[in-house]
Amino acid sequence: QVQFVESGGGLVQPGGSLRLSCAAAASGSIFRLYVMGWYRQAPGKQRELVAHIFTGGSTNYADSVKGRFTISRDNAKNTVYLQMNSLKPEDTAIYYCNTHPAPLSSQAYWGQGTQVTVSS
Repeated sequence: QVQFVESGGGLVQPGGSLRLSCAAAASGSIFRLYVMGWYRQAPGKQRELVAHIFTGGSTNYADSVKGRFTISRDNAKNTVYLQMNSLKPEDTAIYYCNTHPAPLSSQAYWGQGTQVTVSS
């Protein structure tokens, strides 16, 4: 079973930036075979897909973050990143990483995530 550990969240002002990291534990050299995604869950809302990156590096983004967020990966480090620029209060959420697709509503498939709070 693959486990992902998110880090890099914090409290930032609107317009600020954060860089999130997602480290894959116990995945060995097969991490490069995974399509990876960043997800988020805002208070009172369901978990949603923010961005995902294919094994070859192609990316897709939700309309709400397109042009502001950049997902990338370093297969040698078993790590996925999410560069978040021009942050808005509506970006406030717990951010998770996982494979894509992933069962959005099944809690057993998700780690603790990392909290991103955008507030002045």
